[in-house]
Amino acid sequence: MGIFSSIVSKIFGHHDSAAAGSAGASQPAADAPAAAPASAPASAPAAPAAPAAPVDVEAVLTQMQASHGEQLNWRTSIVDLMKLLGLDSSLSARKELASELHYSGNTEDSAAMNIWLHKQVMQKLAENGGKVPDDLK
Repeated sequence: MGIFSSIVSKIFGHHDSAAAGSAGASQPAADAPAAAPASAPASAPAAPAAPAAPVDVEAVLTQMQASHGEQLNWRTSIVDLMKLLGLDSSLSARKELASELHYSGNTEDSAAMNIWLHKQVMQKLAENGGKVPDDLK
């Protein structure tokens, strides 16, 4: 699994285990209609609605920050965002993330790369079903 996939998994998985469970629950729900057709219509509309709802990235990260011991500036720092998510935030990990996201700048200029990475991660989260405020993109 790539670093960006880990970021998505941590945020979207933390948001609501029901969102992850909905995907799994929709398969057992498919079995349930055969056993109980009367209850199937009631649960069928609920299952597709859960995955369609965007994940509020800011709310998830704010909640994670509230329960985190260290004060991190995840709103502007890719290093702090990765730390908050429990991911390796080393320069080599950030270079790997930059490669995954097709960074074309100089990876030796870590300040410029970090700014680009944070912005790109927020944009990609939005593209993948995350609700990200404009000031974070």
